[in-house]
Amino acid sequence: MSLYEKLVRREERLALVGLGYVGMPIAIAFAKKIDVIGYDLNARKVELYRSGKDPTNEVGDKAIAESTVYFTSDEQDLDRAKFFIVAVPTPVNQDKTPDLDPVIGASVTVGRHIQKGSIVVFESTVYPGVTEDLCVPVIERESGLVCGRDFKIGYSPERINPGDKVHRLENIRKIVSGMDDESLEEIRNVYNLVIEAGTVPVSNIKTAEAIKVVENSQRDINIAFMNELAMVFDRLGIDTNEVVDGMNTKWNALGFRPGLVGGHCIGVDPYYFTYEAEKLGYHSQIVLSGRKVNDAMGKFVADAAIKKMILAGKTVREARVVILGLTFKENCPDTRNSKVDDIIRRLNEYGIRPIVIDPYASGEDARRDYGIELHDISDAKDADCIIVAVAHDCFRELSMDRINGMFRDCPQNEKVLIDVKGLYPVRTLKEYGFAYWRL
Repeated sequence: MSLYEKLVRREERLALVGLGYVGMPIAIAFAKKIDVIGYDLNARKVELYRSGKDPTNEVGDKAIAESTVYFTSDEQDLDRAKFFIVAVPTPVNQDKTPDLDPVIGASVTVGRHIQKGSIVVFESTVYPGVTEDLCVPVIERESGLVCGRDFKIGYSPERINPGDKVHRLENIRKIVSGMDDESLEEIRNVYNLVIEAGTVPVSNIKTAEAIKVVENSQRDINIAFMNELAMVFDRLGIDTNEVVDGMNTKWNALGFRPGLVGGHCIGVDPYYFTYEAEKLGYHSQIVLSGRKVNDAMGKFVADAAIKKMILAGKTVREARVVILGLTFKENCPDTRNSKVDDIIRRLNEYGIRPIVIDPYASGEDARRDYGIELHDISDAKDADCIIVAVAHDCFRELSMDRINGMFRDCPQNEKVLIDVKGLYPVRTLKEYGFAYWRL
């Protein structure tokens, strides 16, 4: 009997190692079909799940509370599993090289509890070769087992889009790979339990790893192109969003817009690709250039705000600046690699300590990761400059009168509004007489 069949018969269990924005929704989905152990070394996070709370807002409290996932921070519970999915983060270091410590650490954990006949599937973003060349030796060392003889491995890149309520785990086609035909069939059958859109098998693990870094690098490059256009159009006095709106009337326009590119995928994955390319003696000509452009956008936005405040007659050092949004994208509590922090740090160089407001973000995360104290929307008052940095629905729903009321009492042309996401029509901004700027 195959491992897949044993899982379906609930004679064996699946373990999810890493219960963040990716791992937790996977665990919840599989638990509707088979027995699942959800493991994370963060005991506080596990306790939240056990109490029916979803700090990620990915599936909601109700789904967590009703799920049969056995949430645990005790790795000994992994002894009861035979199919492992590793979904830990893979960030970059300060020097933009891959930080593989989380995935190597997860491999150590799995290696301590794997048994003969097990299958291990990695979902964490890595450059081609990491799964087989780095993770497998660690598992073998810790377990004393031999890959291919005692256990099998595979790779299936995650495609979950945090905060996206339309493109979900179940309706996104999923790439799957295995070390051989037998493991590929088992892995595909297991994922087909929850992936309604279907799985897409590829020939080998390295190809699957490459697909992940390339699909996000492609998006990064396209956004970098739009950001570069935005910087040029800013000098020309042309509204970039109007240009993009016009361009998008053509049938083959791609629909990308300028913006801050942060988060755990698009702002990180290209560095995994270029790191491996450098090791092979190839220096990236396009991917790194795109990263350079996108990494500079926070500073560009902050400088635009400074310039507008000076032109509006503000004393910059004494200006009260309100920033709406900290998370890396709209309607999502994820603050990882937020480029809003780049705006804040640039303003700090001018002596400005902005009031940062984000009802989605965790105050604890903001303090720990960025040293930022989040404020309530009621603190958005007496502002000289308002930077709308993230397009949360709650910010979209703010009326222009409400925005106007956040400024201090002064002439309209001295009220500086920086619309990073292009939320407000130019006609409306002009009618209110703001000193506005849009990316």
